[in-house]
Amino acid sequence: MSDPAVGGLGLFGDLFSGDAVARQVSDAAWLQALLDAEAALARAQATSGLVPVAAAAAIAAACSAERFDADSLGRRAGAAGNPVVPLVHDLRAIVGRDVGRFVHLGATSQDIIDTAMMLVARRALVPMLGSLSAAADECAGLAAVHRDTLIAARTLMQDAAPTTFGLKAAGWLVAIDDARQLLAHVRDERLAVQLGGAAGNLAALDGAGPAVAAAFAEELDLNLPTLPWHTNRVRVAELACALGVTCGVLGKVAGDLILLAQTEVAEVREQFGGGSSSMPQKSNSTNAILTVAAARRAPGLVSTLLTTLVQEHERAAGSWHAEWATVSEHRAIAGGAAAHSRAALDGLVVDEERMQAHVAGNDGLMAEAVAARLGRSMGGDEAHQVVRACVGAAEARQVPLRTALLEDARVSAAISPTELDEVLDPHGHLGTASQMIDAALRVHDEAHLIRGGG
Repeated sequence: MSDPAVGGLGLFGDLFSGDAVARQVSDAAWLQALLDAEAALARAQATSGLVPVAAAAAIAAACSAERFDADSLGRRAGAAGNPVVPLVHDLRAIVGRDVGRFVHLGATSQDIIDTAMMLVARRALVPMLGSLSAAADECAGLAAVHRDTLIAARTLMQDAAPTTFGLKAAGWLVAIDDARQLLAHVRDERLAVQLGGAAGNLAALDGAGPAVAAAFAEELDLNLPTLPWHTNRVRVAELACALGVTCGVLGKVAGDLILLAQTEVAEVREQFGGGSSSMPQKSNSTNAILTVAAARRAPGLVSTLLTTLVQEHERAAGSWHAEWATVSEHRAIAGGAAAHSRAALDGLVVDEERMQAHVAGNDGLMAEAVAARLGRSMGGDEAHQVVRACVGAAEARQVPLRTALLEDARVSAAISPTELDEVLDPHGHLGTASQMIDAALRVHDEAHLIRGGG
């Protein structure tokens, strides 16, 4: 049995998908999940007396992916529009006629595929959430170590005011923890079995449908839905959105790392940066770049999955089918984003001197602080205008802002040179950065304890 790359990515598959998650959404993983669903269904029906215990055991024993040919199933899937029909045919052939009549009893193809989709999701989320936890821990470490490391905050891509690298890392930490919590909620509360039968009313199970569904959910350790969700795709959409949010959060962090690693900035760099095919001096932010690539692709996949919410009557004609390859690709690139983010942050090289030099050499970062101090005596609007004029004069003459401020009579009348130097000290204009870092670290540590460190 072959195991092609996830989503047909082929040559580029390993670039964008984390290995651990890619394995969990591969053809082999899907096939085993389909078989796990069939095995669990037989065992669940045995608890209600619909299937002999021995027959259920024989079906379960036969449900090993190694006994099936995924390529053959794929080729034969076209006739029925899904791979479950040939899968059930082959499974019945393996177990023989007497046991085969109990295979797939009372179920429809969508029951098996949707349940497998939930199993694949849960299994893929294990390494993905692990990578997110590790990335968050890296951010927590950066926040703690660099709580006092001065750095220029940038707004609208321009230097703005002084802050600390610790607070920037704490911002990354909170966002990653938020995304992880969202994914964990979907994993724990929203992944459910699907069992409705042909028309969603379990008519073929002779009144035992609810009991079988409950046993089915217990067998697979998935949630039991209130009703079959054949054309209610909220669960699929919720996971898609949670993965989209995760990719976006990680893309933001990666984007910051790329910008901070620019030659003109050079405040951080990946410990294991990638090289160039033509420029020996290059050390590219490869992991961050691949994370951003995933973040760019994710919204389109989320959009596709949101469009599949529109479904017809009791069974969709096309929308359901559009989910299969899309969810696999989406989960693969989200797993890749998590793995690459972890790698980018692992051992991140931080140039504290470079960060602080950018602050010390640019007293224009303190314009807000000067305006706030002058506002006490001349009013906020006038103070803003005065400082803005001084900034313009300093830039035009290429002198420090301090020089232009001291030469302005309105400033010298309101504040002494000594006071001005105090205001221009960036350490005095960090607000509550340290307390904010403490809050982020405290919440992270509490969440870590709740999930048992995993």
